[in-house]
Amino acid sequence: MKIGRVLRDGPDGPVPRLVSVHPETGTVLDLAAEERRRLIDAGASPRRAVRLAAAQFPGSLTEALESGPAFREAADRVLRDADPALGIPLSEVRWLAPVDPPVLRDFNAFKNHEATAPDVWFEVPLFFKINPSTIVGPGERIVWPAGCEHLDYELELGLVIGSPARDLTPQTARTALFGVTVFDDFSARNLLRHEMEGRLGPAKGKDFSTALGPWVVTVDELDLTDLTMTAYVNGEEWSRGNSGSLVWSIEEILSYASRSEPLVPGEVIGTGTVAGGSGWELGRRLEPGDTVRLEIDGVGRLENTVGAPDPVRWQPTPRKRAGAGR
Repeated sequence: MKIGRVLRDGPDGPVPRLVSVHPETGTVLDLAAEERRRLIDAGASPRRAVRLAAAQFPGSLTEALESGPAFREAADRVLRDADPALGIPLSEVRWLAPVDPPVLRDFNAFKNHEATAPDVWFEVPLFFKINPSTIVGPGERIVWPAGCEHLDYELELGLVIGSPARDLTPQTARTALFGVTVFDDFSARNLLRHEMEGRLGPAKGKDFSTALGPWVVTVDELDLTDLTMTAYVNGEEWSRGNSGSLVWSIEEILSYASRSEPLVPGEVIGTGTVAGGSGWELGRRLEPGDTVRLEIDGVGRLENTVGAPDPVRWQPTPRKRAGAGR
């Protein structure tokens, strides 16, 4: 099953809707609209059918996943009765990021630069957290943040949590995983290098645009250990890798993330950049106006265009160390 989020016109303006995606017919199905139709056919009043369908299929994937197995069961029921060929053409869809996560984490779990990696990289699967309010979807403009001199993409797999979990083990971790999406962790390299000297983790080097999309593919459709991952810039292939090159497995990533803290429905966890999956590793840089397209076999294609640089409106003035000469 492939689940996405789109904007559809409503009486008070565009509203987000959950859709099932059917590339084989080139269409999407509005799940709430299909459920409303099914309920009316079964004898419900139109007004009641609208309310029930909206509750079962809200415009937020996070809210839908919070209903537990009932969401997947309802989606399966709708798709049994619906004809994808009668859906909305993909060419007419206005995409949103497929998930609106309350928490966004990013690991560094791929085989990459081991010769220079610190010892801790081999001891635990490292991760940091990203501001979820800076998520963008397919086709949306990427912010070139103020002060950035080196903008870069990062080719990653995004893991979407489907059910609450805590203290998972590699043997139980898959029970918490709903699906996967394409994850582009855009990075401002010069800002990132500077602030990481403070040993507090990334901040302005990351929290400006993180792209997700185009949709979420449920894990039952994929072999997560063998997915070809490719990046193109302005149509030219820059990066190619495979999900099978993870040093820390998906199960280990989820287990470590959940240790002594909860994972919640709708949360997104990045695997980190596949080896060779960024311009920095290739000695190449993005420029304003570049179009970046990431593709993961069986998952989908995520494309975004880089915007013009934001101006620097204020810059902190360095402070003197305590006891420094006056």
